Amino acid sequence: QVQLVESGGGEVQVGGSLRLSCTASGSSFSKMNIGWYRQAPGKQRELVAVITTDGKTNYADSVKGRFTISRDNAKNTVYLQMNSLKAEDTAVYLCHADPSLLDVVSSTGASWGQGTQVTVSS
Repeated sequence: QVQLVESGGGEVQVGGSLRLSCTASGSSFSKMNIGWYRQAPGKQRELVAVITTDGKTNYADSVKGRFTISRDNAKNTVYLQMNSLKAEDTAVYLCHADPSLLDVVSSTGASWGQGTQVTVSS
């Protein structure tokens, strides 16, 4: 298990960009698959993007072509670059980590961050 801290959220206008960071404590970060989830009020938690231990990525259809997930193992950090933001991207964004990719994509892994709020206004 690792401790995760998200940062980089804020308020931005429609069409703008933000870069979120998820920084982990501990020495096992490179063995972790990492997912970015988001949760909007009244909606189910949604997996937005995932990056595996060997750098493979996958995205929800709603963000493909706009969001990019990447990782820097030397800094124990995963990033989510969000471009062309829409009002419907407004949510709390959380990162989720586990050695098991299956557990990450099913949101049953060991480690969650506290989340960072992203608000996209028109």
